[in-house]
Amino acid sequence: MVDLELEQELAVITIDRPHARNAIAPETMDQLEKALDAAAGAKALVIRGAGDRAFVSGGDLKELSKLRTEEQAADMARRMRTVCDQIANFPAPVVAALNGHALGGGAEVAVAADIRVAADDIRIGFNQVALAIMPAWGGAERLAALVGPGKALMLAGSGAVLDAAEAERLGLVDLVLPRASFEDGWRSLALSLANSSAGEIKRVMAGASAAEAVTAFARLWVADEHWQAADRVMSRSR
Repeated sequence: MVDLELEQELAVITIDRPHARNAIAPETMDQLEKALDAAAGAKALVIRGAGDRAFVSGGDLKELSKLRTEEQAADMARRMRTVCDQIANFPAPVVAALNGHALGGGAEVAVAADIRVAADDIRIGFNQVALAIMPAWGGAERLAALVGPGKALMLAGSGAVLDAAEAERLGLVDLVLPRASFEDGWRSLALSLANSSAGEIKRVMAGASAAEAVTAFARLWVADEHWQAADRVMSRSR
């Protein structure tokens, strides 16, 4: 099951499959696509797993073991890669709240987000090599963009699994929070990003031209939201 929660301008998608440690099955892919479509218009998005044991433990091997031909495997990979691309291309900031371990395909889902916030007791790793396969959902390329090609090949090629502190040191995780304050922490961060400015900043950082960046600034400048905020600041300084 995939749940969608809407709070103010924030959308929270929760993968809730406790019997499979939130592993991704074909039906989960369908539900994720629908949840992402339904979240359109939100000013920030969070992807998380239910519970505190797993963010996403990878692909659901019991379900995916039915795929026995090269064509079936390729179709599955393309399908979930499209979902991860949908996460990466979401117009607003996307936070992966790593409530538990993110392994294999789970790490691929995590790096599709813009920001990864992790509880301090989780582990993360591109350990597909343990199954004699490789990342197929866009994770290898995204990992290389985050940590550099050498480190990415070392991590994914060896299947190393990192604790939260090491993942933060390498730049794979952006923020590590104590377990006791994790839920409040990721939600507070996500709510702080649920604004038009953060969405425009994401768009500019993705490769907008100088002219597009200036236009985005000017559009925000003339918006009522800017002048209301400016009035509040100026009133405090009087």
